[in-house]
Amino acid sequence: MGSLTSIYVFACVFLSILWNNIQPTVENKITANYSGHLLTEVPKNIPVHTHILDLSHNSISEITNFRFTSLSDLQVLNLSHNLITELDFSAFMFNQDLEYLDLSHNNIWTAYCQLLARLRHLDLSFNKFTVLPICQEFGIMFHLEYLGLSAMMIRRSDFRYVAHLQLDTVFLTLEDFSLYEPLSLTALNTRSLHIVFATNQNFNFSLLYDGMSTSEKLKIVNLRYTLSHKDFPSPSLELQKKIKTTDLTLDTVDLEWTVILQIFLLVWDSSVEHLTVRNLIFRGPVVELTEYKHVPLLRSLEQLLSLGSSMKALTLERVRNKLYYFNQEILYRQFSEMNIDSLTIHDACMPHMLCPKKPSSFQYINFSRNALTDELFQNCDTLANLKILILHRNKFESLSKVSFMTSRMKSLRYLDMSSNLLRNSRAEGRCQWADSLAELDLSSNQLTEAVFECLPANINKVDLENNQIASVPKGITELHSLQELNLASNRLADLPGCRAFTGLEILNIERNLILTPSADFFETCPSVKELQAGQNPFKCSCELQDFLRLERQSGGKLSGWPEAYVCKYPEDLSGTQLKDFHLTELACNTTLLLVTALLLTLVLVAVVAFPCIYLDVPWYVRMLWQWTQTKRRAWHDCPEEQETALQFHAFISYSERDSLWVKNELIPNLEKGEGCIQLCQHERNFIPGKSIVENIINCIEKSYKSIFVLSPNFVQSEWCHYELYFAHHKLFSENSNSLILILLEPIPPYVIPARYHKLKALMAKRTYLEWPKERSKHALFWANLRAAVNIKLPTSFETDEEQSDVTSTSSITQRLIK
Repeated sequence: MGSLTSIYVFACVFLSILWNNIQPTVENKITANYSGHLLTEVPKNIPVHTHILDLSHNSISEITNFRFTSLSDLQVLNLSHNLITELDFSAFMFNQDLEYLDLSHNNIWTAYCQLLARLRHLDLSFNKFTVLPICQEFGIMFHLEYLGLSAMMIRRSDFRYVAHLQLDTVFLTLEDFSLYEPLSLTALNTRSLHIVFATNQNFNFSLLYDGMSTSEKLKIVNLRYTLSHKDFPSPSLELQKKIKTTDLTLDTVDLEWTVILQIFLLVWDSSVEHLTVRNLIFRGPVVELTEYKHVPLLRSLEQLLSLGSSMKALTLERVRNKLYYFNQEILYRQFSEMNIDSLTIHDACMPHMLCPKKPSSFQYINFSRNALTDELFQNCDTLANLKILILHRNKFESLSKVSFMTSRMKSLRYLDMSSNLLRNSRAEGRCQWADSLAELDLSSNQLTEAVFECLPANINKVDLENNQIASVPKGITELHSLQELNLASNRLADLPGCRAFTGLEILNIERNLILTPSADFFETCPSVKELQAGQNPFKCSCELQDFLRLERQSGGKLSGWPEAYVCKYPEDLSGTQLKDFHLTELACNTTLLLVTALLLTLVLVAVVAFPCIYLDVPWYVRMLWQWTQTKRRAWHDCPEEQETALQFHAFISYSERDSLWVKNELIPNLEKGEGCIQLCQHERNFIPGKSIVENIINCIEKSYKSIFVLSPNFVQSEWCHYELYFAHHKLFSENSNSLILILLEPIPPYVIPARYHKLKALMAKRTYLEWPKERSKHALFWANLRAAVNIKLPTSFETDEEQSDVTSTSSITQRLIK
């Protein structure tokens, strides 16, 4: 079952390759793809000008005539993987441009021929033909390059119609094979011959022998032989002289070791230059060459191994054995002593290989996917010609031992130690590499930063991807020749400097732990032409701004930009490409931010200080504080008197320089007139022992009105300003209209200090009484003023006022310098 699967997979791949090969010739053509549409017949609505028609993987069982008649431009037709049983080539007689016709993987058992003159590719493989379906018309298809056939028997006469054609490839599928007439294949004239034999039958080795005499390139799938090696049909000595094949591939091979040896003997002593064996299973016994009964034959094999042949390369892939025990040294010695240029043993579970006994011609060795250890080729002096050594995916552990393994390989240029278990520590001692080593692959191991102390001094290219490197240590040996360094998928937190890599041109540091790369990288690494730093968990912050400027100045040196450079942190920016991330210069420049903050602070201080100085805000604050304190003391001293009743009709505020007018004019005309108006004056009504501020506040609060005698002298008095402030405060706190302004003398605006903004506001918004110079208008002035302050005071306070006159007379007069 496994072999059938492998055949199917191979066929699909092969057909895919062929399909791709014709694409350039049908580029920009009209394509109709009906593949896998569960069709049971050819559709009727195919576009007339179709050039490429794919009807593969359906259930079409019949090709009716004239179904393709209208498709005159058809060049490629794929009918593979259907259920067609009969084929009549006349169905395509009107498709004169048809070049590619694939009818493989059907159930066709009979065919009726018709000339298709321009056909280049015809595939009838994997069908049910009993004999090869080669018609006489094939002989005049001079453009034919690829011919795929299937049959249950092959006779020499089957190829008579195509023997003269110069074919590029012949593909034969021989399922349920029953008969092969010797030398039949030799009638073919083809550069490449590919044979897929039946999976459940013993292989007919005449096909191998004749195939090698037919084509330069031969591939055979399913070489299975379960009979005893005693019945194995050995090749004749004459055959070796006729072999044309230079490239031989054997796939899915299941043979005894002795049979394999005989086939190898045939190949070794032939023109074959490249031998590839895939999916090899060998059965025992594995014996010494001298123990096989054909002693002369086996001894010649040993001699051929040492003397060499036309073979240049041997490739063994996916090798398994069905032996529980055998002497592995026999195998190792035969391989190691081969006199060839290239040896590949891939995926063979091989635990060891011997060092050649004498100087080897090996230039290329590939032992990938095996079980080799640190003991390989230790102290081996015979691999001086080896240039390329691939030991990918084995079980090497010591980097130091690997270095000593190469120290005697004088020509080694490339070493692949990827996907092993390599570690390196200072305890292992110094490393000693081949001086010629130029390229070293140490990816996918367990190496740390200590590896930089164990790198070849003359190395040009190092691959350290997918290790455990957290940093590039300082003080390591300088690697002046290093041009390319791959540190992807490690644990680096920043871009490494180039102090030890002065000639570095390419650096790959993708998929590390870099949040904010250093912005001075290209300054410290002037030789770098390409930096691959994408797919890191970038933190999009101010620190990244310098790196973004680095990209703009790098001149395209940042590989993968911008797709591979995406923010990871913070979460709200996750997924944003770095090219779309922007911050202002102010947000990221600390010095600029501090200077800006300082300037804003100074501006704010200036803005606040200006009104404070110009409007004397501290003075007002101080007055508000004194008023508040006075009210608080009054509350604590006499809580029962908080509901203060009016005692005076008006409180008079004036400058001492205007006292003559107040005492000679204002007071007499108000108090001696009608209505018994009681005025509050500081000289007679301020209570001794209390502060001036308290007396001012009490007088204002006990007075119905506050009369302010305005003059240039008034605005120069500090105490007048106090009285005006407290009266104004009462005006707003009690929502009363208690201010009366008397303009005794005109006040020029420039005389009023800037801090007296309240006085300016009052004079601008409120009506004031102006003292007339004409005596005739004095009576009207006093009448208006008396009307403004006239109110009936409570009786008790009138009596108290009479007593207060006696008290004030005997008390010490409290003077105010205004």
